[in-house]
Amino acid sequence: MHILLSHSSGEPIYVQIERQVRQSIMRGELKPGDPLPSIRQLAKDLGISVITTKRAYNELEQLGLIESMVGRGSFVSGANREMIREQRLRAVEDKIRELLEESRGIPLELQELMEMIYTLDKEERE
Repeated sequence: MHILLSHSSGEPIYVQIERQVRQSIMRGELKPGDPLPSIRQLAKDLGISVITTKRAYNELEQLGLIESMVGRGSFVSGANREMIREQRLRAVEDKIRELLEESRGIPLELQELMEMIYTLDKEERE
């Protein structure tokens, strides 16, 4: 797991960690059952406070994305597959909205856009 922190972004460090882990789970890079680094190890790796790392893990646990077990560590949860799917669908919808907005600025008809998507999908599968 690779996390990049920005101390100048204005976004709290724990939020940056939570967001990046959440995105990795949503993209399927982290799968149900995958172990996460211990809170102490992640804090050491990132050069931050254990309290900050613990807060990020608590946020992820409240979202149902990870499960923490005393003595065993933290793991990606398998219980919320439907929620993860919904969040991923929402992300796709947002990208489609951006695509539609951009295509309207060209202008590009919906049928042309659909043909482009179909062609690109076909090329990717070959």
